[in-house]
Amino acid sequence: MRAHPIYILRIAGLFDGISLLALLGIAMPLKYIWGIEKAVTIVGSVHGGIFSLYALAIVYAAIRVQWNVLWSAAAVLAAFVPLGNFVLDWKLKKAQAEYGVKPFNYALLVYSIVFFSFFDLFAQLPVMSTFAASVGASTFIAGFVIGLYSLSNTIGNIVSGIMTDKLGPFKMLMAGLLLSSGALLLYHFVDQPVFLIIVRIIHGFVAGLIVPAAFTFSANTTVNGQQGKKVAFTGTFVGLAAIIGPAFSGIMASKTSVPFVFTCIAVFGFLLAVLSAVFLGKYKIMKKGKDTSLAQESGSLFNAGVIKAYGGAFFLMFSQGVIAYLLPLQVQTLGYDSRLSGTLMSTFGIIAVLIFVLPTNRIFDRVASSSTMAIGIGVMGCSQILISQSTTTLALYLVLGLYGVGFAFLFPSINTMLINATPAQLRGKAYGYFYAFFSLGVVAGSSALGWLPFDNNGGFIFTGVVLLLFAAFAAFGKQRELAVNQT
Repeated sequence: MRAHPIYILRIAGLFDGISLLALLGIAMPLKYIWGIEKAVTIVGSVHGGIFSLYALAIVYAAIRVQWNVLWSAAAVLAAFVPLGNFVLDWKLKKAQAEYGVKPFNYALLVYSIVFFSFFDLFAQLPVMSTFAASVGASTFIAGFVIGLYSLSNTIGNIVSGIMTDKLGPFKMLMAGLLLSSGALLLYHFVDQPVFLIIVRIIHGFVAGLIVPAAFTFSANTTVNGQQGKKVAFTGTFVGLAAIIGPAFSGIMASKTSVPFVFTCIAVFGFLLAVLSAVFLGKYKIMKKGKDTSLAQESGSLFNAGVIKAYGGAFFLMFSQGVIAYLLPLQVQTLGYDSRLSGTLMSTFGIIAVLIFVLPTNRIFDRVASSSTMAIGIGVMGCSQILISQSTTTLALYLVLGLYGVGFAFLFPSINTMLINATPAQLRGKAYGYFYAFFSLGVVAGSSALGWLPFDNNGGFIFTGVVLLLFAAFAAFGKQRELAVNQT
């Protein structure tokens, strides 16, 4: 018989309470009265480990038990009050008989896997160039290994898409999680540029296996008519990874080392692999009735809807590549502190996440995805042009907030468009190519502006015009579809 989540919480809470009493009642006197310094270190480490397990038990109970969030808050509070866990256990024993257990939310685990994949990506941004320099790489090699990751990641995306359709998304998820987590540990052995190049190729390829499989799993388990809302929730985790990842790696690397940062991410990946093996392995994807996708009607994977989705993915990340390349230079040119570019990036990420999680996400199921796509990329294009005209911090924050609105409209739209335009049996391959265009867009955006003879303002204006032209193409395509349907 499987243990009730509240029972697991009670056991973890009692151990946490006992270890807290041991820390306060035994270890502290041993250190401060009898001078045994290691007592607090040893008992404190044990208590820290137990508290971590207790925190996981709180999260697990919050996910599985149909109870008020105040129970979780009380469990957290009890951990910091001597004897608090024992008092709470008396109440939890009664609650165990009253509250039922909710079915496991498989979507939450898939969202966590998506978060891990993008967290792994974004955590590399602030530390990889400095790590490359620390092992003796030249400036050229440092830039080369960053681009090399994107290239091998693109190949991994395509391979994952093909194999997902053949083996199923679960097997590719497991392979991607285990191999990617293992690749992160290889950075401990990098001590010269050639080893870094090899590790970057391996890491980029195996990391590329995860996202197409995860999005395919999510798409194949989504009820018709709710694709937009679910993709918006997925976008929330991508946005959170973009906000948290660089901050986490930057702070942790300054206190420890880059390989240690990657080890922490690897532990998270291995944990998700274990949870996936336990829960996703036995999850059966329900067969859907009739597949009405555009791809089935056209008999080809590359129909109009898919091509639009690929174009949207490419130009979304093309724009991101330009922002990543030009925004720090623009901030520096205006005479502001370099940290401003980081907070500006966070601003657009926060705005996008808010649109993903608030009731505004319903718009993606009520309005045609081609319309929201045109709006999103049009807003991003206008924002790029406005950045070139902004000279104050307030103006920059407002424009980056507007850019976040455009990003929030575009990301769910292109994913929903891809889901609606492909049958389930081709969705893995479709997502593989989709995220390959993502990777190519980043490289193209940053590289194109480096090659073209534009200054910072000219680069933003050029990018804005390109995005607006694609928005016009998307809007024109929508009008043409309506005209064809009416005839």
